[in-house]
Amino acid sequence: MAGGALFALVAGVLPAGASGAGGFGAATRDGAGTGALVMVLDSSGSMGDDDGTGRTRMESARTAVGAVVDALPDGHPAGLRVYGADRARGCADTRLVRPVGALDRPAMKKAVADLQPRGDTPIGMSLRKASEDLPAPSGGAVGTRTILLISDGEDNCGSPAPCEVAEQLGRDGVGLRIDTVGFQVEGAAREQLECIAEAGNGRYYDAPDAEALARQLQRSAQLSADGYRLEGDRIGGGATADAAPSMAPGQYLDSIGPGEKRYYAVTLDAASTADFAATAVPQPGAAVDSLDALSTRLVRGDGDVVCESDTTRFLQQEGATPLTSAVSRIRSEDGNRSCDEAGPYWLVAERQSKKGSDRARWPLELLYGVERPLPDGVTPAQSRPEYGKGGEQAALPTGDPREVRGGTGFNDAEEIGRGVWRDRILPSQTLWYKVPAGWGQQVRYDVEFANEPTVEGGSTTASYGGTQLFTPARFPVPGAGGFRPTAMYVGRPAALRMGSVPVAWTNRYESRAAVRPVHAGGDFYIAVTLGAEAAEIAENPRIGVVLRVAVLGSELTGPQHGAPAAAEARRDGRTTGAADTGGTGGAGWTGIAVAAAAGAAVALIAGLLLVRSRRGASTQTTRGSA
Repeated sequence: MAGGALFALVAGVLPAGASGAGGFGAATRDGAGTGALVMVLDSSGSMGDDDGTGRTRMESARTAVGAVVDALPDGHPAGLRVYGADRARGCADTRLVRPVGALDRPAMKKAVADLQPRGDTPIGMSLRKASEDLPAPSGGAVGTRTILLISDGEDNCGSPAPCEVAEQLGRDGVGLRIDTVGFQVEGAAREQLECIAEAGNGRYYDAPDAEALARQLQRSAQLSADGYRLEGDRIGGGATADAAPSMAPGQYLDSIGPGEKRYYAVTLDAASTADFAATAVPQPGAAVDSLDALSTRLVRGDGDVVCESDTTRFLQQEGATPLTSAVSRIRSEDGNRSCDEAGPYWLVAERQSKKGSDRARWPLELLYGVERPLPDGVTPAQSRPEYGKGGEQAALPTGDPREVRGGTGFNDAEEIGRGVWRDRILPSQTLWYKVPAGWGQQVRYDVEFANEPTVEGGSTTASYGGTQLFTPARFPVPGAGGFRPTAMYVGRPAALRMGSVPVAWTNRYESRAAVRPVHAGGDFYIAVTLGAEAAEIAENPRIGVVLRVAVLGSELTGPQHGAPAAAEARRDGRTTGAADTGGTGGAGWTGIAVAAAAGAAVALIAGLLLVRSRRGASTQTTRGSA
């Protein structure tokens, strides 16, 4: 017998009394976390100057804020703070004009219309006050809280120093980002605004004219509204193995700081397979080094036995994107490995950061799944290590694209199928989609970034587009052969191509890193990223993107040798999941949506992924096992 496991999910919840760390509260299962935005608008005397078009800078700012307000989702929590608006001189001149609450477009526009530029520029004081304006996410859930600072000059008060305030807020506030927009600034003023954004986990946007101001404000505000929707039960990983909380199968939320390790205790039997995926969610575009990494390890004993390890890196310096690292334990055929034994194990998550990288704590989403062994007498089908018709030259769908809106992460990825799909993406953003593929099927897709009008001088800037394919267990599938998961983007068309081999249970025993993860059917995830520097290239706030998606091959009823096609079985009235004790319709797993509808914790398929190395969109993963 080939040995192994089939996908009967054991989903659990956090034991009563477990504690968390890093400022997280309990997250709900229906999409944890909401964002909030407070704009901090410069109303100092210089905003009364002509912006070069015959209008004052304040008049242009009113128009830009109006565009932002119109583009935000209905009801999105938003507020407005101003400084320099009430008196000719004074470093305490900062005021909350509109408290953060459900978006009231007319009231927000009227508040901006009533402002008259007048006084000084107390940026540091205003940032500190703005952090207090942002309410804690409802119920303690995790969400992106954004301070959006719009200024035409530098702080002229000196105390508190703006960069120091931003550094403190960025370090202490999980989920907090500070974006800055410099309106016709240069020299020391621009340097200060860049410093504030970098220290505050955000991005600096340059606005040399009124049109650029409106465009950059929209980008920042939309990025805040579209933040990654985290889900899971609160857990606080220990700093050592002795302090590790017990973790049952399910989905969890924690946080992790730079250079930190988090330990989680699990008890494994001697037969089942266990899979662990950790996704770190930094603020989009936050400062990172290309070699900054998220690592996971599964260890036993006193930690001296490493069952499997994995490291994922950014491999670009334009700014942070979500990072996913994953490891698994599967019993070997002879059962003689140290890591085959039943008993206590520890999952270890570690964040590696270079000097000058983002110092904030990152939300950490953990997924733990267990699968039962194959029933006695079931012989799995042979592995499918070749791409066949799903290779780089595969014929993909053509025709008019259908509109789609990608999700913010794994939990709300938009389901798509075979066809041509059109979306729009922000610089620094990652959009997420899911594509169902069952036994014997393979996912193959292209991503095309649009030809966009560029701003003056934008042709000298280069950014990137990237994509990553994930299995239903959230293991990244490496690009191999002629696939192209990243490409330079300069405003002209750029194309990526990615895909998987056909799903086969015994793929887990193949030697190639691009084959091993593709061993169970379910929802495969497509992540599409646009680099942060695209904000200095494209004239439109969002950039067009087209996905051409194919699911090739006939779906089989299960993983066993000789399994009939699912369509044939349905036509003949046979049960499609007869040989798959844990699958739904032979897909190989009980899906997240099914588990959620039943009131259960998140479900997950699992398998042996002893991957030595893999590459994805703007990330690299290295893997090893005992």
